[in-house]
Amino acid sequence: MTNLTLIQAVNQALQQEMKRDPTVMVLGEDVGKNGGVFRATEGLWQAFGDERVVDTPLAESGIVGVSLGLAVNGFKPVAEIQFDGFLAPAFDQVISHVGRIRNRSRGRFHAQLVIRVPYGGGIHAPEHHSESPETYFVHTPGIKVVIPSTPYDAKGLLLAAIRDPDPVLFFEPKKIYRAFRQEVPETDYTIPIGKARLVKQGHDITVIAWGAQVRTAEQAVVQAKVDADIIDLRTLSPLDTDTVINSVTKTGRCVIVQEAPKTCGLAAEVIARINERALLSLEAPVARVTGFDTVMPLSRLEDSYLPSPERVVKAIKKTMEF
Repeated sequence: MTNLTLIQAVNQALQQEMKRDPTVMVLGEDVGKNGGVFRATEGLWQAFGDERVVDTPLAESGIVGVSLGLAVNGFKPVAEIQFDGFLAPAFDQVISHVGRIRNRSRGRFHAQLVIRVPYGGGIHAPEHHSESPETYFVHTPGIKVVIPSTPYDAKGLLLAAIRDPDPVLFFEPKKIYRAFRQEVPETDYTIPIGKARLVKQGHDITVIAWGAQVRTAEQAVVQAKVDADIIDLRTLSPLDTDTVINSVTKTGRCVIVQEAPKTCGLAAEVIARINERALLSLEAPVARVTGFDTVMPLSRLEDSYLPSPERVVKAIKKTMEF
């Protein structure tokens, strides 16, 4: 076991998988000698050379398009998009081609590729550097969407994503890249895609979150002094609906914490599934604590935009008192 930050766990997963499988390669802006803007690919270029660690032009559509071509020809590319907001230029490739290649070819081709994206706010970055665009891709057939919240999960989920036969959008919450350390096995292990993590067990209320907001949820539960189930979704698509329903059926109350804007966010889909399968178990309406339906503000107002433990505590108390 080694105590690693989340970004170090990502780096270790890439190092180990590239060593294990010669068809795995990394490409993106500054991923080579520079080691990436967050140093996620540090040391890979020195270990594996130019042909497997490729510095690309500043062209996200090209990065994803080339990755798709590599994938259908037997490689396992891991493409890095430097920041969440830069994923927009590659949107056409992801939606029109990456997610459709298996269906379009009637199973003759598949795209075994991973698109890594540092995402979310909390680091006081400029515009286009703090977005939470996960719902766009959850809505897209043919794409799996994964978001780790701990170093242990980051390594296990990334290894699983690289080995998955279908394309995976792997969003990494940059706010917690170096926020804390956790013991991570140096050995090979994977975490199943499509399975949520029960962070804490309780009986009063269910609190659901993903990415950096899992820590916000944990802090809020402590402050609210409630006996809560805390669920880290980990995989947004496919969604582990059974774990959510089993918990809400037990507790009868639920709060969902989402960094992205409120309207049409994933929280709304989770609420719909709860209503479909556990409505009669509810003792109160399901509450949402989310970002706002505005552009992520610049650094001075960023903390006011992001869900805080205090906002989550307020939602928990309102739900408990209903």
